[in-house]
Amino acid sequence: MDEIIARIVANLGTQAPISRSALADLEILLDYTLKTDDTIDLENFYNELSSRNISLNSLTDAISSAMDSGLSSSNSILASKVYLSLLLSPNSPVFTLFTPVAFLSLLRAIRLSVKNHSSVSIEESLSRSPGRKKKGKRNVGGNKSRVESRDSEENEGGEGGYDVKDLFSLLDKMKMVMDLVHLDRFSDCLKALVQTVCEIPMLAVDYWGNTGSFRRLCELCSQVLTEALKSEHGNQGETAAEVLKALAPLILSSKSQIRTFGLLFVVNKMVGMGESCVDIMKAVANMPKYLVQKSPEKTEARGLAVESIMEIVKALDSDSQVGFADYVVNMSQGKGQFRLLSVDLIPVLLMSLKGPFGFDMVDGVENSRGLRLLEALIQRCSDSTVGVRARALTNLAQVVVSLSGNDKSRTVLKELMGFGHEGINGINNILKLRCMDEKAAVRKAALLLISKLTALLGGEFDEELLKTVGMACSDPLVSIRKVAVSALSEAFRTHSTRLVTNEWVHSVPRLIGDNETSIQEECENLFLELVLDRITRVGSSCSANYDPIAHDAKGKKNVSDTETELLYPEGVLGLLKEICNTEVSPWVKKICSGLGKKKKLQKRIVTSLQNIIRTSETQWLKNCMPIEKWTAPPGAWFLLSEVSAFLSKAVDWEFLHHHWQLLDKYKSVGQPQSPLPGEYAGKDKIDLESSSVDWARDRVFLLQAISNVSMELPPEPAADLAQNLLQRLEGFNMHTTEVNAHVKALRTLCRRKASGQEEADNLVMRWVNQLQSKASKVLDMCMSEISDADRISALLTPQSTVRRKEPRMSDTVSKLLANTIIAVYTIGSLVIICPSANLETIVPTIHAIITSGNSDPKSRKQTGPVVRMKQIAPSLYLQAWLAMGKICLADGKLAKRYLPLFVQELEKSESAALRNNIVVMMADFCVRYTAMVDCYMSKITKCLRDPCEVVRKQTFILLSRLLQRDYVKWRGVLFLRFLLCLVDDSENIRQLADFLFGNILKAKAPLLAYNSFVESVFVLNDCNAHTGRSNTNNSRNENRLFSIRGNDEKSRSQRMHIYATLLKQMAPEHLLATFAKVCAEILAAASDGLLILEDTTSQSVLQDAFLVLSSKEIRIQTNHGPSSEALDVEDEGGDSAKNGRAITQAVRKGLIQNAIPIFIELKRLLESKNSPLIGSLMDCLRILLKDYKSEIEDMLVADRQLQKELIYDIQKYESMKAKNTAANMYRSEAYLSPYAAAKSKKLPENVKVASAVADAVAAATARSVLREVNNGASTPLSAMNVPKLKSRTVGQNRESNLRGDRPVGVIESLRRRQSFDTDDEN
Repeated sequence: MDEIIARIVANLGTQAPISRSALADLEILLDYTLKTDDTIDLENFYNELSSRNISLNSLTDAISSAMDSGLSSSNSILASKVYLSLLLSPNSPVFTLFTPVAFLSLLRAIRLSVKNHSSVSIEESLSRSPGRKKKGKRNVGGNKSRVESRDSEENEGGEGGYDVKDLFSLLDKMKMVMDLVHLDRFSDCLKALVQTVCEIPMLAVDYWGNTGSFRRLCELCSQVLTEALKSEHGNQGETAAEVLKALAPLILSSKSQIRTFGLLFVVNKMVGMGESCVDIMKAVANMPKYLVQKSPEKTEARGLAVESIMEIVKALDSDSQVGFADYVVNMSQGKGQFRLLSVDLIPVLLMSLKGPFGFDMVDGVENSRGLRLLEALIQRCSDSTVGVRARALTNLAQVVVSLSGNDKSRTVLKELMGFGHEGINGINNILKLRCMDEKAAVRKAALLLISKLTALLGGEFDEELLKTVGMACSDPLVSIRKVAVSALSEAFRTHSTRLVTNEWVHSVPRLIGDNETSIQEECENLFLELVLDRITRVGSSCSANYDPIAHDAKGKKNVSDTETELLYPEGVLGLLKEICNTEVSPWVKKICSGLGKKKKLQKRIVTSLQNIIRTSETQWLKNCMPIEKWTAPPGAWFLLSEVSAFLSKAVDWEFLHHHWQLLDKYKSVGQPQSPLPGEYAGKDKIDLESSSVDWARDRVFLLQAISNVSMELPPEPAADLAQNLLQRLEGFNMHTTEVNAHVKALRTLCRRKASGQEEADNLVMRWVNQLQSKASKVLDMCMSEISDADRISALLTPQSTVRRKEPRMSDTVSKLLANTIIAVYTIGSLVIICPSANLETIVPTIHAIITSGNSDPKSRKQTGPVVRMKQIAPSLYLQAWLAMGKICLADGKLAKRYLPLFVQELEKSESAALRNNIVVMMADFCVRYTAMVDCYMSKITKCLRDPCEVVRKQTFILLSRLLQRDYVKWRGVLFLRFLLCLVDDSENIRQLADFLFGNILKAKAPLLAYNSFVESVFVLNDCNAHTGRSNTNNSRNENRLFSIRGNDEKSRSQRMHIYATLLKQMAPEHLLATFAKVCAEILAAASDGLLILEDTTSQSVLQDAFLVLSSKEIRIQTNHGPSSEALDVEDEGGDSAKNGRAITQAVRKGLIQNAIPIFIELKRLLESKNSPLIGSLMDCLRILLKDYKSEIEDMLVADRQLQKELIYDIQKYESMKAKNTAANMYRSEAYLSPYAAAKSKKLPENVKVASAVADAVAAATARSVLREVNNGASTPLSAMNVPKLKSRTVGQNRESNLRGDRPVGVIESLRRRQSFDTDDEN
């Protein structure tokens, strides 16, 4: 040891820094002393230093210099070990050796060694990785051993490496040193220690990961921090605050290892120490609030922060938890990022800490804490920031699911959410608004909440809310439609009320026509589950559930609602009734067809439907009701007719035959409008008409079912049925709805029972010719009778200038006319199933009917009687047009001849029914003869402005289908005329138009809105400046028909709605191009004189252009907007940021190069003409440049006057806005409670609004004082004790009063005195 001491002392005697060898010798000396506890050698070392005049401070400085050298991690670690061993050696002069500088050097050496060691190891591993192959199996079992032995492998060679055990030894010795050295006098050293120890796990996690070395490292760090929290090292509260502050980055980290280390230390160690130390517990209680302030904004990181915060909150006592909950409630009223974090914390507080915040308490005090949290969450559902309200709705759905299991909680939830109470703050009203939100994320979250509220509501659904969800099933976004379907289906699955059933049936089945395949499949599966399976269950058990009640003395009793519910539970009757609705039945047919082709239909559905019909008939007879009035439950025959096409073997022929005989037996012959015998004809006309329709409808569906199962019929019943059908058709006395069913059923029977195709065609042709011959005879006979009656009437009636009345028909002629109407309709039906039929004898007669009374000279050349069928028999006239249309579909030559007649009748007819039928026929012609009808498309589109809503809707639907199938192209005026449907008087048509432009057109023709936008501005204002020519009278009338002229508020709002719809379909680059086109083709045209500014239509075009350029739909979000808008779209990547910068530059460039010069020239022109449009121009400029206030001087360098005016207008607008906001805030405070009013005293963040609020408060105070003065009340000034000044002597005053002489100043002040008027009236 003497040689070692000599070498150490010799090295310290030189001026050079202490060498590595000297540090190694010193380590040997100190280790020997610590192991043997023999201090002789160490005392000799100290004596040798003293003899050489080397102080202990010099030794400390030398070691500190070695720790700070930074040449290699091994030297720093070795020096650090030596320094700590020196402090721990027996009889060590600790207070002499310990210096703050040396201790800080020690901490720096530890931190840098860990950091450099991790970075060097990672670089070496990356440098070796390219040589390895990525393919092949990984040696999972050997990974752990390689990682744990990596330290020794990498530290054997190279000067910079060190053994990880040295780091463990350092931390262990650090803990022991802290028992000797109390850091209460060295606050900087304590802070540095805490920061270093907390930083070590974060630096080492990338290298060590989940290895045992890392766990050992974290354990040692925890021990050091625990030691630092002792009272010997200073105020425990301050130390705890430093520790928590240093641990915050670890707790908020995305790496689970270090986050776990930080949380475990706080929850286990510090909370445990806090039980005996109030200061530590206070610091821990404030830790969640500190983490809230430091939490990140990204979604994933924010979620981890919420989990970490809640782990700490759970470890606190109930009082601290309540305090944090109050803090969260206040935070929900703060800035955007804090509001977003609060809505994430509230549901976790409610669901995790049900003790202090649950609703199952008896006392209201505890309940109020949870209620405050829930109220804050509900308020955030209407937040101004998109991300906040979307997240609030999603989290509220989680809360509802969590708290709905308890009856007490469910009751409190319903009361708090305002179910059953109308008001703007009720959850129903909030959900209706959020389901129609402009942001997709909010709509999706609202629909998710509705689906979760299903169990809570218990069937108490708001009708308007259900309609809103139904409308969401047609949302432009696929994800929204899926969520809406799920929400509505969940409500229908749980509660089969009438409102829910109706909304589901009218909203979900129509999605079978959706463009998304997954939605179509979901629609089929839901229909199978919620409709067919439900009907199957009810049909299988309806007879078993029925318990007949005792009849009264008369033996007749109507079926009560309770009995009906027992017969048909789960609302099956209402469901069947709705699926046969005319708006729903086409989609149901398509769904049944799809399910049948996929072989998903089961035989049980047929059996169940038959049971439902049998039970209905049995129940009717048991109540002694006449069978003539019985009809099956609406929809039962319809659904059976659809499913029987794929389940023909499951249908019972005896069942069909029985009901066919029943319906046919009581059909009143000669009265196609009523199925009842004459004895019931005069009882109730409305009931008869309704029963007649139901009766005929049941016969139609029954016939369809019979035709579907015709292959399964025995030969003799099939022949009898065919003969019966033919006889019924020859009688021409059926309802028109039955004719097609009879014809189709008869054709199906002939084709399926024939041995071959040729035989089947011959059979069909034979009875078709037979029916046509008889129909022709009936038609000729009717025309002859009507002509004779008209001729006799003309002879008996004297000629007069007065228009004579039409003669009253005899009963014989009326009956013959009714049969003729059915005969004409039958002719059309026969042409559809047999286009090759010979119609040479029928066409002239039908031509005579449709051209009767026509002034066309070509019609006069036709032979035959000419009578006024339009006036005498309007029904026959309408059916003749319908039959001619079907004939033209079968004969192209006739179609070419008669197309002009159809178009002429479409324009001139006064019958809405006839116009509707002709529109349908023209749509069919367009499919069959596309080129022939194309030239008449402008005439057809005029029906979009028809006075009748049914005609407009029919035209819109038919043209939309033709456009989707490319039979009609979006060119010419077609697109511009469709725009008017967006503002149609009918809400139904407006919804269809929104769906067309928002879904179909956006996907099929995305550039159409962009290409036609500027032209639409001119067309909607009926301005021809863009065409450069004047229109004729006819074209001018058509243009006015499809324009919205006028500057009134209604016309302008309708045009702006159309513009906004078009702009919403455009991509950002098209919005920029549209902005440039509007400036170039409208504003520039006006400044160049192409638009006549004195013309009202031109003024409307120019004003619309200003409104469009300043609308929010054409504006693209840039980084000039407020920071709160950044929360609207979360987790934006680098590409989004680059795109945002590119768009910002493009917008700025477009403003400077295109818009600003045009605006300057146009402003000068408008000023020269004293045009009232100057105000609109300035408003537009102000809105365009409000985000570029700092750049206005550069942009408007060409017009300084405009620059000053615009800056003044912007300042004035902001000032007025601030004053209005302040006035609203001040008025609202008058209705607040004292607690809420005290909270509202905080000044707003906006300086201008705060100043305006202060001005408003001061003005209100001044007005109140002036009002009191005018009323003669005492003021605070009058109550003050002020000294009284003596005036002149009494004699002088009396003398002056007698003379009437007063001081000049007093008289002047009285002259200038004004009354204390208030401005309350203003």
